Amino acid sequence: MATASDIRRNDRVEVTLPVTGMTCASCVGRVERHLDKVEGVEYVAVNLATERATVRLRPGTADVQSLIDAVEGAGYDVRTEAVTLNVVGMSCASCVNRIERNLRDTEGVVAASVNLATERVTVTYVPGLVSVDDLRARIVDSGYEVAAGPEAAAGPEEDREQAARRREIRSLRNRFVIALAAGALLLWGAFPDVIPWTPEFLTNRVVMLAIATPVQFWAGWRFYRGFWATAKHFSADMNTLIAVGTSAAYAYSVVATFVPGIFEDSGFEAAVFYDTAAIIIGLILLGRFLEARAKGQTSEAIRKLMELQAKTARVVRDGEERDIPVEDVVVGDLIVVRPGEKIPVDGKLAEGHSAVDESMLTGESIPVEKGPGDAVVGATVNRTGSFRFVADKIGRDTVLAQIVKLVEDAQGSKAPIQRLADLIASYFVPVVIVIALSSFGLWALFGPSMTLAFISFVAVLIIACPCALGLATPTAIMVGTGKGAERGVLIKGGEALEMAYKIDTVILDKTGTLTEGKPRVTDTISLNGLPEDEILRLAAAAERVSEHPLGEAIVEAAVARGLELPEVHDFDSITGKGIVARVDHHEVLAGNAALLADNGIAADSVDVVDRLSGQGKTPIYVAIDGQTAGVIGVADTLKPESPQAVARLRRLGLDVLMLTGDNPQTARAIAAQAGIDRVLAEVLPGGKAAEVRKLQAAGKRVAMVGDGINDAPAL
Repeated sequence: MATASDIRRNDRVEVTLPVTGMTCASCVGRVERHLDKVEGVEYVAVNLATERATVRLRPGTADVQSLIDAVEGAGYDVRTEAVTLNVVGMSCASCVNRIERNLRDTEGVVAASVNLATERVTVTYVPGLVSVDDLRARIVDSGYEVAAGPEAAAGPEEDREQAARRREIRSLRNRFVIALAAGALLLWGAFPDVIPWTPEFLTNRVVMLAIATPVQFWAGWRFYRGFWATAKHFSADMNTLIAVGTSAAYAYSVVATFVPGIFEDSGFEAAVFYDTAAIIIGLILLGRFLEARAKGQTSEAIRKLMELQAKTARVVRDGEERDIPVEDVVVGDLIVVRPGEKIPVDGKLAEGHSAVDESMLTGESIPVEKGPGDAVVGATVNRTGSFRFVADKIGRDTVLAQIVKLVEDAQGSKAPIQRLADLIASYFVPVVIVIALSSFGLWALFGPSMTLAFISFVAVLIIACPCALGLATPTAIMVGTGKGAERGVLIKGGEALEMAYKIDTVILDKTGTLTEGKPRVTDTISLNGLPEDEILRLAAAAERVSEHPLGEAIVEAAVARGLELPEVHDFDSITGKGIVARVDHHEVLAGNAALLADNGIAADSVDVVDRLSGQGKTPIYVAIDGQTAGVIGVADTLKPESPQAVARLRRLGLDVLMLTGDNPQTARAIAAQAGIDRVLAEVLPGGKAAEVRKLQAAGKRVAMVGDGINDAPAL
């Protein structure tokens, strides 16, 4: 059975596993090494920020369970979910066995248990590899039915993942706050000579032990857990340094508290280091907390993309219209879409006409006219007419699902410098431990006492504890990305900040980035001597009851000029052509040349229309009482500051390109106004990412500037 996240590329199967427990680059390296050893694995990429491992397999060589075993063998866990479904039709033990067997044979299912008495099945599965809908379908394929009812894992997978992240962040916050507060008290008690108002009880070593113990074994438990997970496989990571270093400081202090005389031969005072262990744990937990918050933000783009999809669809079945969840739509369903509604899935128009807002896909604000046979895309918005279409792509085959996958691929990709960091980190911990042991050995052989040797051993481990890696780096990233957000700049992560100084090429989106992102009236041209304001006034009055964005732009322009709009009578909208109405005893037509031709009116002044079109504007004819009165030009206008921004980028020595889904004529006109020479037009979201990759393949360091969901894959 094909699973929800198996993606075939060149006859290869790609699987993404959610991995928990990774804390540093050495964890990434270990997970990659263990997965790479699984037979049939051709490619592995582990992303610490998204906590996902992407594995490409040769078909029929490895199953998901072997990958899960490899991750667990590395000392980490694959995140699983559990769901309980109500099953109808079971009658005996053989029914139970059949359902359990079929579910367990499903890729991504870890365990399945059926209770015949309660008629329920509890399934533990890997989210992303298989969905609850897949599990329901598997039970139905077994010959049974799944009844509606509360489920143990109710709610979208994204919501559950978000809730898990919030719990993790809350746990880290509580632990680092308590650890640092305890560390501050211990530090206060450790230096009574420096701070003369120190309470006497804080200098008592037994009190210090009581304060330090919960920090060591409660707040710091995750480090012990990580240490043991790697030690079982004769490996080490940052958790090893933290656990060994703080435990050595803590153990030394306990001995100094209860048996201080053991150190008298060394000539050293039996000092304690409770404060050192507690503050080290608190600072590392603070770094983990900041990292967890940053990780939680990485999936925000995907959540926003998923929110674009319609939740329900109005399908025609057995001659009746019924609303069903969008997940239940099947290929071939006839779907009804009314004005203002989102199109639920991809398909082709069967009947009706409309103007569809495809800005989600192309970034262009002007709706696209649709008629029978035209393709429509899920998550785009129907602006005017009602229509019916036949679904031809559902689920992960829709354009929106492909965009989501492109964003996931972009987030999961790894820069070459990051692989170098992973390699260095894999050697860092073993080298530090060797240095610490060498220090201990040298001082034990040539130093005055074993005590000094032990202190040196602890000092090397504590100094090598990755405070900078665990605290400074995420803090810098949080500050950098936070300042960027204040100025409207979305920064993907630390790698993007690190590479920014090497940028030599900037790609600018058009709509909403260089332009305002909505149509505005740019020209009102009289063709028969009628004042321009009068042409605009009559056209705006007629368009006032229209739902078309171009009509809204005309109304806004008239209101901005203070023109009074009279009442409208006999209004009629002709989809794909324009409108007809009676205003102030005048018959007013506003639309394209086809509308005028249908009414026997000559579309004069072709040169004016061509000039407006050449400037990237949409010309709208206005005819009054059977004669062409004028032309109104409407366009998505350039932001006033765009030319200045482009000029500043050029002064920095950067190549500037414009990338847009709009037509070449409009794109070139806008680019010329902005001062851009190179234009890539009629490029859809998947193509935008491909254009970025082409430039990168040519050796360019590329920055992408865009503001729309359609820019997400390229970003």
